[in-house]
Amino acid sequence: MFLGIDIGTSGVKAVVLDEHGAVVAQGTAALSVQRPRPLWSEQDPEAWWQATTAAVRAIDPAVRRAVRGIGLAGQMHGATLLGGDDQPLRPAILWNDGRSYAECAELEVQEPDLRAISGNIAMPGFTAPKLRWIAAHEPEIFADTRTVLLPKDYIRLKMTGEKSSDMSDAAGTLWLDVARREWSPALLAATGLDVSHMPRLVEGTELSGMLRADVAEAWGIGGVPVAGGGSDNAAGAAGVGVVRNGDALLSLGTSGVIFVATDAFRPNPARAVHAFCHCLPGLWHQMSVHLSAASCIDWVARLTGAAGAAELFARAESTGPASGPEIFLPYLSGERTPHNDAEVRGGFLGLDHDTSPERLAQAVLEGVAFALADGLDALRDAGTIVERLSVIGGGARSRYWGETLAAVLGVELVYLKGGEVGPALGAARLAQLAVDGGSPEDVCAAPPVAHSLHPDPAIADRLAPKHAVFRDAYPRITPRTP
Repeated sequence: MFLGIDIGTSGVKAVVLDEHGAVVAQGTAALSVQRPRPLWSEQDPEAWWQATTAAVRAIDPAVRRAVRGIGLAGQMHGATLLGGDDQPLRPAILWNDGRSYAECAELEVQEPDLRAISGNIAMPGFTAPKLRWIAAHEPEIFADTRTVLLPKDYIRLKMTGEKSSDMSDAAGTLWLDVARREWSPALLAATGLDVSHMPRLVEGTELSGMLRADVAEAWGIGGVPVAGGGSDNAAGAAGVGVVRNGDALLSLGTSGVIFVATDAFRPNPARAVHAFCHCLPGLWHQMSVHLSAASCIDWVARLTGAAGAAELFARAESTGPASGPEIFLPYLSGERTPHNDAEVRGGFLGLDHDTSPERLAQAVLEGVAFALADGLDALRDAGTIVERLSVIGGGARSRYWGETLAAVLGVELVYLKGGEVGPALGAARLAQLAVDGGSPEDVCAAPPVAHSLHPDPAIADRLAPKHAVFRDAYPRITPRTP
């Protein structure tokens, strides 16, 4: 059996697969995000470790004893700064933190080849601008920094004693030469760092270390190998069989992502499209990224007093698509694709005396769908053809939302059995490849299809006028747009 661990933003998930790829056990533990100032988003790395231990130990002891390998996945971009004793110097700055907007512009001026080397436009979510912010605002901490790790790689250090990262996660730092799959001295120098501050690089299917004896004893697992693993999006793709050129998925987690596997490095930073390494050797991928997706569902549920996401979806379904004039702008944490705007914030437009919790719920489902559609357009502008998306993440549980998404995106949505398990599933498969070998196409085969949704032209026609209003709204709410 193989254990996959996903260090998410809202929690840690542990999943065990048998040799046939079936999920036999799961464990979870919640995490919280601290936002001490506007634009800030942080977590305590020790909280990741405590949640990881809790999630693993929630699995039946007999299943844990049968584990032969472990894979890691995790939230991207988080800056975990370690001193000479390998202890965190401050809380980790997360992917949805927007404080380093000015530093992004500085980076692009200092290193004009940044986009060509990294394949991406500098954004506050990436790791490199965070380190420039630390150097400017917390110089003592910057001076004491000996290693910078991503969230899952900090957990790897605690598990194995090794400082390693995989290509897909490293690509999200702005320090990787993405085409060459190696650290870029020029990009590191732009933030006052060098290769000595970085973990060694491995492919997601390679071994990165062995589980330490004390951790193995505490977890009730043998001293098994730990695979390189992958970023949450890349591992999620591996989990649902998005492992060939042109395969694509839609991830509906805290953030929303459209992910397309490519057989070559194909950047398009002008439209804020991400170009990263895949977690599998010889593959890359493009992504449109939206900082708030399923998190908007949880937010509006709290706002309107709904008991949870299920009740929120039911309220929306009771009123139906385009049931009112309300427009929701889902920029609760800023936005990446296609706007690259860390400071823009969300809002409702078109409220009237008849606005109800049900209509607000429907507007939120539509607003997230509109944002995803704009991201898909940016991918298509880069020459990417997308006609079919496999759906993963917590938002995949709602068939009703899927009908809205399919209509707005204009593509077939394929829901896979177990697809809501997400990146932990792919992490376990990467562990299987690292331990037993085999081809990614065989080990990372797509799970069985639960159901598919095709675009409904009637829903698309009803939502088209609201989508036009949505697109017109962004230039009117941000002073930086010409």
